[in-house]
Amino acid sequence: MRISRMMAPMALVAVVGCSAVQTTEQGAVGVGRTQYMSGLVSPQQVEQAAAQNYAETLADAKSKGVLNTDAAAVQRVSAIAKRLIAQVPRFRQDAAAWDWQVNVIDSEEVNAWCMPGGRIAVYTGMIDTVKATDDELAAVIGHEIAHALREHAREQMSRQMAANLGVSVLGAATGSAAARDLGGTFSQVMFTLPNSREAESEADAIGVELAARAGYDPRAAVTLWQKMAALSQGGSLEILSTHPSPATRIADLKQKAEVVVPLYQQARR
Repeated sequence: MRISRMMAPMALVAVVGCSAVQTTEQGAVGVGRTQYMSGLVSPQQVEQAAAQNYAETLADAKSKGVLNTDAAAVQRVSAIAKRLIAQVPRFRQDAAAWDWQVNVIDSEEVNAWCMPGGRIAVYTGMIDTVKATDDELAAVIGHEIAHALREHAREQMSRQMAANLGVSVLGAATGSAAARDLGGTFSQVMFTLPNSREAESEADAIGVELAARAGYDPRAAVTLWQKMAALSQGGSLEILSTHPSPATRIADLKQKAEVVVPLYQQARR
């Protein structure tokens, strides 16, 4: 039977199966969307791809002399991340045992990310160009940690690999094509493709709660994106290319932050 281009991704998903999962607890912010992960990619495969990609990224930065060159910045970012990481069991207990790593890359690019398994990098552009406060850095790092907790990379990889018409049904069934394309798909998902609005909204919600519970003002997420929106005028910021419009995000963040302000006030006592 001939399969149309539109039906091919659905056929692939049908072959490998698609499981409903809940990667995290809902938290005070109420993140309860059911996620669907196809059998094309397992958590272990994503973890392996992330570990390899992170090692290569650090090696490249080190060879260029831009890895952890500012001791004060590294200490500052690490201290903020440590407080946030201490709160991850609120959303998933197993994340406390992840191999958390925090590094700072000297780059004018305004960016930060957290790979699956807890591998964090913050670019100095986020510190120097945005002039981010500790509360604002907590907002962006918390947001990126949330992506890892919710396994958004694996979720998007599942969709991306199922939709790749170059993968045959037989290859998907056996897993050979999936394994072969895994590294490239991970890199594309991690650094090129935008997250879905649902994923970004979830990361915002979990991020502000992590920040609040760690004793950082969750309302700083609003001022952070206001700063980045201002910087993007007359130019573009790389981080904004994979995120929703600043106006939409700022409006949503104002509501989300207010929900967890009591947690922040409690943490500050």
